[in-house]
Order: sequence, then structure tokens, then C-alpha cells
Amino acid sequence: MNRRGRILLFWALASLATQAAPLPSPPPNFAGLRMAIEDLIKTHGADYPRGEEYLRRLAILESMPADPARFRELQREALLANPLLDLDRVLVVKRRPRPLPGSKVLWSTKGATPIAGNGLDLALPSNHECNSSLPPTGWDNEIAWFSPRRPETPLTPLYRPPNQGYAGEMDLHWDATRLLFTQSQEQQWSIWEMKVDGTEARPLSKFPADVDAFDACYLPNGQIVFGSTATFQSVPCWHGLKRVSNLYLMNGDGSGVRQVCFDQDHNLHPVVLPNGQVLYHRWDYTGINHIFLRQLMVMNPDGTGQRAVYGANSWYPNALYFPRPLPGDANRLVAILSGYHGAHRMGQLVVLDTAKGWHEAKGIVTRISGQGDPIKPMIRDNLVDEDWPKFLHPFPLSDKHFLVACLPRPQAAWGIYLADIFDNLVLLREEPAVALLEPVPVRPRPAPPVIPDRIQPGRQDAVVYLHNVYAGPGLAGVPRGTIKSLRVFAYHFGYVGMAGPDRIGRGGPWEVMRILGTVPTDEDGSAIFRVPANTPLAVQPLDAEGKAVQLMRSWFTAMPGEVVSCVGCHEPPNETPTRLPALAARQTPRDLIPWHGPPRGFDFAREVQPVLDRHCVSCHDGRADAQPDLRPEEALPHYRGQPLSELARKRLHPAEKSATGGLVKYTPAYEALLPYLRRVGIEDDVSLLLPADTHADTSPLIQLLRKGHQGVQLTAEDWDRLVTWIDLNAPCHGTWGEVFPIPDGAHQRRLESFRQFGGPAEDPELVPSLPPPKRDPVPPRPLPKFPPAQAARWPMDHAQARQRQADAGPQEWVVDLGGGISLKMVRVPAGEFVMGDAAGEPDEGPPCSVTIGEAFWMAAGEISNEQYRRFDSSHESRYYGRRHAASDDQGLPLDGPRQPVVRVSWQEAMAFCRWLSEKTGCPFSLPTEAQWEWACRAGSAAPFSWGGLADDYSGHANLADRSFRFGLDEKEHQTTGGLAQLMLEGAFLGDSRFNDRMVVTAPTGGYAPNAWGLHDLHGNAAEWTRSLYQPYPYREDDGRNDVAAAGRRVVRGGSFFDPPRRSRSSYRLDYPAWQKVFNVGFRVVGEKSAREVAGAAGKK
Repeated sequence: MNRRGRILLFWALASLATQAAPLPSPPPNFAGLRMAIEDLIKTHGADYPRGEEYLRRLAILESMPADPARFRELQREALLANPLLDLDRVLVVKRRPRPLPGSKVLWSTKGATPIAGNGLDLALPSNHECNSSLPPTGWDNEIAWFSPRRPETPLTPLYRPPNQGYAGEMDLHWDATRLLFTQSQEQQWSIWEMKVDGTEARPLSKFPADVDAFDACYLPNGQIVFGSTATFQSVPCWHGLKRVSNLYLMNGDGSGVRQVCFDQDHNLHPVVLPNGQVLYHRWDYTGINHIFLRQLMVMNPDGTGQRAVYGANSWYPNALYFPRPLPGDANRLVAILSGYHGAHRMGQLVVLDTAKGWHEAKGIVTRISGQGDPIKPMIRDNLVDEDWPKFLHPFPLSDKHFLVACLPRPQAAWGIYLADIFDNLVLLREEPAVALLEPVPVRPRPAPPVIPDRIQPGRQDAVVYLHNVYAGPGLAGVPRGTIKSLRVFAYHFGYVGMAGPDRIGRGGPWEVMRILGTVPTDEDGSAIFRVPANTPLAVQPLDAEGKAVQLMRSWFTAMPGEVVSCVGCHEPPNETPTRLPALAARQTPRDLIPWHGPPRGFDFAREVQPVLDRHCVSCHDGRADAQPDLRPEEALPHYRGQPLSELARKRLHPAEKSATGGLVKYTPAYEALLPYLRRVGIEDDVSLLLPADTHADTSPLIQLLRKGHQGVQLTAEDWDRLVTWIDLNAPCHGTWGEVFPIPDGAHQRRLESFRQFGGPAEDPELVPSLPPPKRDPVPPRPLPKFPPAQAARWPMDHAQARQRQADAGPQEWVVDLGGGISLKMVRVPAGEFVMGDAAGEPDEGPPCSVTIGEAFWMAAGEISNEQYRRFDSSHESRYYGRRHAASDDQGLPLDGPRQPVVRVSWQEAMAFCRWLSEKTGCPFSLPTEAQWEWACRAGSAAPFSWGGLADDYSGHANLADRSFRFGLDEKEHQTTGGLAQLMLEGAFLGDSRFNDRMVVTAPTGGYAPNAWGLHDLHGNAAEWTRSLYQPYPYREDDGRNDVAAAGRRVVRGGSFFDPPRRSRSSYRLDYPAWQKVFNVGFRVVGEKSAREVAGAAGKK
């Protein structure tokens, strides 16, 4: 058993102990102590005079039978001789744990009186709250100090707040003569300053009683950065109940307050880096699962240059709390790695190097007190609850040694420890029945440089310069020239008393989306344009049809007069632009082009309903045979809305609860159209989306309209309104006040705060005056009447189809892909059939007779992940993030070895065919549209190879059925991170008559084959064909099967996402050849004669 295994065994045994039975000591860490002593000798030389003696004593101990007590004695003696501990004073916060409602005991053991709580007992807010959620009084705590030089001296009190207020969050000035700290009174949290001897304590922050301030940090220019609730925002997942803290600046005397962060959720732990920039912690979840993404950000002290340096699009770690830079290094940090629910801000002690990595675990270089195994990323909500020791408040003495608050094991006390990267942990100070927290050595430090202010006070705008939109992974694989413009929108975050995931849209955006306008991109992908300052902004790159090719599910904020520079789309933090000058760099910044009027919140009734009134309502008018009902709300006076989730109802503001009974009103047409959309939901993928992963063209609504549904002809503006709605995550309401009147004057208080502290100039709740929309019905174009078509010897019954195949020669051929992986090919005979469907969608006609002149070979199933990885070992089909097996997973996997490969572009599928051709010496390709439909039908003229739309498909195909409709839990919502999702993508289009037992893709070949032995042509994964998307009648010689031609390629067969009607033999979809679609894979055809196949088989 390795050392880590022995430690885990030790803690497992320790967890069984009670207070009556002393806990055993962990096994001696001889290697770690030896490395620590050798490093101290090398680093400090004569200042560590007994180093060699310690090594000799250690060698003797190691050669003797295990004696943990003597080892601990030597470890303590050797490590406390570290010259870095030659300190007169170390400040600490001494706090008596206080049981509170919600102060859960996470680590109690049976029969014992527990000591350790989840952190609420220590005045640590939960990981989704700030100090304002804590009781302001009732705390037995004080700021004190002890001397490592004189460990025998008692802890010396320095400052005790009056009236049992809170005291903590200390920040020592670089000259070590004064410190900032947070103190609470009965009605408010505020920032105080005092001398380091405890005298001249004075309040600095000066806010009204309904605004809190805390978590302050000195800046090199004499100002102070701190957190405040002056935003009057609420934590969205708390539905308006808990307040948000953003970062502000003030002068050293508390004057001159200015807001510098305008973020959705908490900013925490500001600290100055050695280069003079400010590091802080930011929580994001606009369209991202709320329990995972918390980034480390940096900015200049004036608020300019805000950017993420760690954690963007990362599932792991959930959070990095209390980050501090290592001495003299702006890239290397020490922090507490923690989860979401569970332990409050405590967890593992880790060292990061942002120069080595910024994503997931790539930059975590050391886990202290966990040596032996590398950091292992885990996707888990309660990430650290079972980890020991627990740490808080690290303070680096060097790049290898740290003071830290530590709870070494269950039922111990929080003490101050010396930790090092060699996995040593030595107690410095502990007090009975209290927790010692926040160690800060009192010694002068070099002050970081002063970065001059770059803002232009008085300006309300800023400039964004984009060097090249195609740079970075966000648009990887997207051909140059695809992006024609950028859509710019602003977030308008929720209020105290009015926020939540189900307010602005049903299962859609968390926040109001205010569309500001668009700006064209230059030929080289560059752009330069003006934006409003002090506003959380996002940008979407648009194709020629105005559809977003990538989504920015975050935001950036520019300070007044700032020039914000971006290299590309989701580029890494340390990436720099090429030296080639961009076209935009030589241009004057452009103003945004208004989007059909002045900037405003996107509101379904204002922006989309008029389109429906003109083109849809004349048919979809409420009749039972004309569903869905797309009439406006005023036409349905009995419409009441939808019930909020149970959690939302519990947290609802009393005024709204009384007035609505816990219902939220959208509009009837809005609710009716949601099932026809693919969009980013409230709890969506944390990872960077693949380009066009939620492109509007993947939405059934857009697919239906592109086909010419019922002759509907939309104008360019109509299309623009629909796709913009989808790209903005399908909001219903454009202001919070349209959900319900904002309670308790929160909107007015926010505007006052903005005016006083430098917020945006506009009132985002104002709806500008707009021209009345056109609502007169537009008659649809008459649908064409398709004449019937016939084909010789068509259709065939099952027996006839089998005989036709037998007459064609050998029926199977197995291709060896290497590595124990093979590919089964099935003979498809030649013949003639009727292609298309006169009763189908408009693009399925006119049906015509098509001849398949020669037999061909087709893969018996879709190409699986394991087969595709013989060609591209790096490919990931990822997961389907709209269904979950657990509340903290990524979604249901699509990446299993035998599941069909998906998220492969047509270009990649063709590359696989070329590779397979080279490997085998036999020509392979994708099937033409005609080959695919002929093989799928296998002689049947019905919609499916087994029958019609009314027939039970559950044994034949994996479609959007009962299991997909309700997900794994057989209910119409699922829970992620404790949050009930009210809308399941595709759920209400699913066919609940039958159950095919699978929610997402099934292993290939798991359902009954058709008459020719081909599996999954209907459902499972949709499939690329060789053919360009061109109108019928189908012709082999019109260039549609030219693999070198440009254009969109046809996809066939439907998938687990598609109900039966969208999975028929004749149903067609199309996508650009570069696009990787969440439910689209492929199968191959081998275009060889029977004689060639027989010859190849004979040679084997």
C-alpha cells in the first residue's frame, strides 16, 4: 500500500473514533520531512544552522521501528526552526463556533459530540451567499495575535467588536502599521481600519443602512477595493431572497465610491498581485450550470482590463476561495479548492500556476497534504466534504511554506498550522473550544507598483477592438467568411425580491437580455465599435442569415473611455494577437447598428408575437385540429400561467406570492413554441460549446419554417426576430417589472446607486416608444400538388426484399479496423424505388422514380465512437446536457464505445471514409441521398421500414419516445444542483405512446434490423449523406453528389431527439459541411462490385 493509501486508511479508522478514544497519529512522512529539511538548508544556509543534524536524526528514526511520537517531535523542531517563522506577531481571528439554524454538522461520528460544522458556525457564508446572509450580531470573536518566536505566551487580544458584532476579513497594509477589517452592527456590515496595535479603530465605509460593505483590500495608490451590496441585486438561484456583492472602489478615507464590477453574482476575495493588478473571484451562470463555474479574474485597480485567468468553461474545480499570490509572482497562487453545496469555503489547499494552465486542473501544480497522487478532476457538487484535512485562509510565507487555518480531522479544532509543499503540516497555535482563523504575519512587505488610472471620468462609452473573430477555439473549424457581423447585448440582472431561473423565461435565460445592436466584421474577422460603459455585455458572432454561430454565456464590462481588446473568440487568457495589423485597427470605431429600434429588453410579445400574428394565427387559432395555439395573450382571457417550482414558491416575495398564488405568466404562444426550440437553458453545459452547437438551424421550429411549412413566407425581418429570440435563449419578458412589479423600491434604489457610484446611465426597465407592429395576416403561398410516382417491382414485402438481397451475392463483409475493432458491411441490392413522399414536408416532393444501378455495401450500423477513434483518437461525442442521471453530472453520455459517434462534421465523416479507403484499399464514401433512402426503406413504401406512423416502433428504433419525453426520472422536470428545471428540451414533442427504453443514443445495432440487415437507419443518430441539399426531383447527374462542391449537405434518419414524424425514410434535414451537430453521425458505403469483394475476401 502506498503512502496515500495508508493515510486514507488512517482517516477511515479515525472516523470511527469517539471523543472517549483518542485518535491515532497519521503514519510518519519521512520522505516529506527529508525534502523539507534539505530545501531549508539549500534556501537559508547559515540561517538554518541545525539542518544537517535534523537529517541525521531523521535517518536514525527511519532505520528504527516506527515511533510516531518521536517523528512528530523531530518534525515540529525541524520545521519550526524555519527562518520564515522569525515573526514577532501573527494576527488571527479568534471565534467561538456558534450553532445556528442551517449550521449543519457534516462530519459527526456516531456516539460523539461533534465539533466541526459546515462553516456557518464560524461565520462563513455558504458558497452561494455573502456576509449579508449572516446574523450581524451574536458572535463571540476578536482580532488577536500570537508570537511564533514565543509559543509559550498566551494569545493576546487586539480588538473585540462591540455588541457581539462580527470582526474578520483582515487586510494588512504593506507597511504593516494598519489593517482593514470587516465589522458588523445590528443593521449593517461595514469596513473599518485600525492601527496594528489595536488603536484608532474607525469606520471607513459610509453607506445607508440598507447597503452592506465588507471584504476590503488596500490598493498601492492609496485607494481601497471592497465588496458591497449597493447593486440591489439578488443571487438568482435564491429567487430574490439573498443579496449579491460586487466590487467597488473608495478613497482611503471612505469617500469617492465607484462601482467597478457589474456582475451577475458575487465578487469575493480581492487581493493585489505583485504586478499591481487586482485578483478576485467571480461567479457566473448565464446559461451555465450554476454549481460549477467560478472564475479567478484580474483587473487593473481602476476596473479596466477585467479578464479571467483561471477556470473559464471549467467543471473543476467548482471554486477557488481566498486566493493569494506567492511572493513576487503574479502567476502563482495559493487558494482553497472547494465545492458548491456542503462545506462553506473550506477545502483543499492547492497551489496554482496560471502560466502553466488555466482550465480544469491544468494549472493546479500542488495539493498540499495530499502528496502521492496527482490532482484528479471530479465533477461533483459536494466536492470536498469527505476530504481531510480541511483548510481556510492561506497566507504564503514563500513559494513553499504557508500559514493556514486547518481542521486536521473530524472533532478537532481549527488551529493555525505551518504547511509546506512537501506534505508536512505542523501545528503553530490552537485554543480550546475556539477556532483560530485568518493568519496574517505582521511584517512589512514590498508594495506592488502603482498602475495609473486609464478611465476617462464623465464618459458613458467605451471601445471594443476585436483582432480576429476566428482566432481561438470558439470558432474552430468555421470557415473564414462565415461570420458577417456581431450582435451585442447587455444583461440586466435581477433584483432583491425579484430574481430567479423561471421568471424572464420558462427554463430559459436567468436574466433580462437587452439587445443593443449589431456591427459588421471586416474580411479578416476584425471589428472595432463603441459600447456603453459600466454595463455587462456579451457578443455573438453571426452568419450571413443573422444566426449566432457561437454563444457567449458570460459577459465583459468596460470602464468609461476604456479600449477593450480581444484576440478572438474564447481565446486562452495568455494568447496574444498576431503581428499582422487588422483592418479594424486602421478604422474609426463604429457605432452599433440599432436592432429594429432603440436598445431594449427582448420581449416575446413585442418582438415575436407580431410575426406569429401575420403568418401563423390564421391557422393556429385555437381549434383542436390546428394546434399549437399561437394567438396573443389577449385572445385567451383564461390563461393563468405556470406554477413556479416548489423551491421558488417558498422563496417568493410575499407580495408576489399573495397576488399570483405562485404562478408566473408568460404568454400562451410563448409556451406553445418552446418545445420546438433548441437553446441554451438555465442549467447548461459548462464547457465551451462547439461552434453552432445550438445554432438556430438545429431548432425544429426553424427547420419546419425553412422547409416552407404550409406555404409560410417570412421576410428577412421576420426571420431576424425569430432567430434572435432563440439565440438569446428564448426570453419571454423584456423587463423585470413585466414579470411582476419590482417590490420594496429595489429598482429605484438601484438607479440611485448607479447615479451615485458611477453605474450605467440608462434605465434598463424603460421600454422605448416603438412604432406599432404590423399584424395584418399575410396569406401563405399555395402548396404544390405532387403527382404520384411509380417504380418497377416496387414496393416489396419483407420476403421479396430478402430475396432481392440474396440474388445480389454475398450478404456480409467484415472490415478489420485494427485494435480488435471491426466494421460489419451488408450488401444492398440494386433496384428502382419511389424517392420522397407526397404526403411529407414540401422538400420531400415531388416524389420520383430513382434507379440504384448497382449493388453496394453499407455499414450495418452507424459508425461507433470506438470505430471512429481508430481514425481520430481525440474525438469526443461529449454528452447530452438536457437530461441527467444525477443532480451534479454533465448530462447523459454520448461518448460510450459502442454508441454512435456524433458531433462529427460532414468534412470529418468524409475524412474518415478517405482514411478507411487508404487502410483497406477499397473505395469508401458516404451514401448518396438516394442510396440512403433505398437502403432505409428496404422495399417498404411506408414511412418506416416496419410500417406506418401509428405502429409500435419501440423494438425497431430509438426515437423521442416516452423515456426521452420524461427523462430518467419519469417526471417532467429534472434537478441540477438542487434547482428544478421546468422545461426539458424536446420533451413535449416526444411520443409518449411507446417506450424504446433509451433516453439518448443506444449502442449501435441494439434494435431490430430492416429486411436487409441494416440497424438504426431510423433514429438513434441522424446520418450525413454525400448529397448537397437541393430540391427534388432527385437526379444523380445534376452535381448534387459532387464531394468537391460547396453547399449544405443532407442529413437523414432522425435520432433519439426526434419524434416519429421527423424520423421517416423520406425526411430531410441539412447543415453546413463544417458543422458538428449534437445528434448527427454517419455510416459508410463501400462502392465495390460483388466480384471485387469476393476477391478481397479470398485473399484474406
